[in-house]
Amino acid sequence: MAKKTIIDLFESTVRQYPNNPFLWEKTGKQFEPTTYSQVRERVYEEGAGLMALGVRKGDNMALLSEGRNDWIIGELAMFYAGAVNVPLSIKLEEANDLLFRLTHAEVKYILVSGQQLKKIRAIREKLPTLQKIIVFDAQKEYQEKEISLAEIREMGQRYLREHPLEEFLSIGQSLQNDDYATITYTSGTTADPKGVILTHRNYTANVEQSLTCVDIDDTWRTLVILPLDHCFAHVVGFYIFMSKGASVATVQVGRTGMETLKNIPVNIKEFKPHLILSVPALAKNFKKNIEQGIQARGKNVVRLFHLALRIGYLYNGNDDREEGRGFRLLLRPFVRLFDKILFSKIRENFGGELRFFIGGGALLDKDLQKFYYALGIPMYQGYGLSEATPVISTNGPRRHAFSSSGVLVRPLDLKICDADGKELPHGEKGEIVIRGENVMAGYWKNPQATAETIKDGWLYTGDMGYMRDGLLYVLGRFKSLLIGNDGEKYSPEGIEEALVEHSPCIDQVILYNNQNPYTTALVVPNKEQLKKRLAAQQLDLTSDQGQEEAIRIIQHQIDRFRKGGDLSDLFPDRWLPATFALLPEPFTEQNGMVNSTMKIVRGKVEKVYAGRIAQLYTPEGKNPANHWNKEALK
Repeated sequence: MAKKTIIDLFESTVRQYPNNPFLWEKTGKQFEPTTYSQVRERVYEEGAGLMALGVRKGDNMALLSEGRNDWIIGELAMFYAGAVNVPLSIKLEEANDLLFRLTHAEVKYILVSGQQLKKIRAIREKLPTLQKIIVFDAQKEYQEKEISLAEIREMGQRYLREHPLEEFLSIGQSLQNDDYATITYTSGTTADPKGVILTHRNYTANVEQSLTCVDIDDTWRTLVILPLDHCFAHVVGFYIFMSKGASVATVQVGRTGMETLKNIPVNIKEFKPHLILSVPALAKNFKKNIEQGIQARGKNVVRLFHLALRIGYLYNGNDDREEGRGFRLLLRPFVRLFDKILFSKIRENFGGELRFFIGGGALLDKDLQKFYYALGIPMYQGYGLSEATPVISTNGPRRHAFSSSGVLVRPLDLKICDADGKELPHGEKGEIVIRGENVMAGYWKNPQATAETIKDGWLYTGDMGYMRDGLLYVLGRFKSLLIGNDGEKYSPEGIEEALVEHSPCIDQVILYNNQNPYTTALVVPNKEQLKKRLAAQQLDLTSDQGQEEAIRIIQHQIDRFRKGGDLSDLFPDRWLPATFALLPEPFTEQNGMVNSTMKIVRGKVEKVYAGRIAQLYTPEGKNPANHWNKEALK
């Protein structure tokens, strides 16, 4: 087949759209554009500077920075020098996390922002293969092996003056489809992180595949609010837009991570993106901010808002197959009215030009999707994983259905298999297995894991799902299925999400059943909510009576899903927790129980709380009003 590397893709776009703004960045008072031809000029300078520094084809380089122009230009420059990028999350605080990735990938050069430099300095002596640290931001003093990006650019300008342009370009042009582009480390939810090797063709193929589901052109703008090392942000937020000559902005970098997060809503309003990529944690945050803004405007506005939402939910139905319902015509005038007086004002906070979100990273709650649909900015659920570069399927303007992960990208082969790898009939639930040009080359220096994941060209995703009416439904992790003592297997993720979504006093929850007589739950309570409810009864969490009442409140919120409860039609009773353990602290990145993509690390939680889980299967533990739960509430 024809050669199509990321460099080929970039050069083709620059030829077609040289004067289109490509990258937008806000370092002062407003977003400033850099055109495609200007970006290429900077990429050439930096790429030539890397070659002058000694970077050779096939060298592994790392990139540790907040999202900014230098991140994107830095990666492209690496490719022109023939190098491979190892993108690193800025959330990797622990020296051992960074150390593992940098040593395992045998990284020779690191591109790093000024804010992240201290992390590299702390472990520099433990990196035997490291030759140079290239620092984006000017430093008062440079330590051993450090060099400024400005100096690299000067070296590149000199190199380009002294060598023919063809000589510089020959390295990038010599790259083939199967040459490695990146080594992206998974979050390590079960063991050491695995380095997913993605080739140049993996990326360009997934760009082509994704564009069969979503139409964008050179006038579109996106603000990338996810970290650029995130595979989803990398491909959908950056390379897809680049392939179309469209515009990409990054969030203004604050002095701290929290300040950068606070810049997100401000930047959205300023930049007016057409498309935003989201993950459930961010989507919930946006929803919370919207609801708080409405509450601040008084009871009448709150009532109006809830009425408008109810009408919106009725109007939109449950999925795309109910679009033709007759009474929608009757509701249309009300929908238009509420849109004009209420929802259009809310959309102004997203810049006023946002057409839709695309959600990835984890399953989006159906109620969350319905909420955004009602506001007039649909949140389309997508599905993918790093090993598939990452997009496998997505909902979009052409076709969408709540609870589904949408239509498959094309071309792509998919089959659903049982635990023995045998293909199941259409509509049955099993492991999602795919084959296509977006399937990774393998795991870096891990042939065993590669052989377990890719068999005869098919990628075994480890996720459970089924196909119906041309749509993929993803149910959760195939390998994290809970197993009852009768051998029945079920996925916990949907139940856990519903429990958190509908239970104000439950912040986080993990279900457990490993061939046990009943399912149990580890619950992180929302103590603030509990305190409010107890205060109404003149109780608090310091008294035995208050603790017992708090436990009853949580039990009642779980019982809503049982027979007779208002949410009883969602899950079979036997899958719901018969009892629960309250935990004294939340699952966080700091204690290692949440990974960098904000997913709870089930294996780690089960290991840390093995003792509490065992207690839940004792006579005392089965009664939620036990002394361990009371102690956790203090």
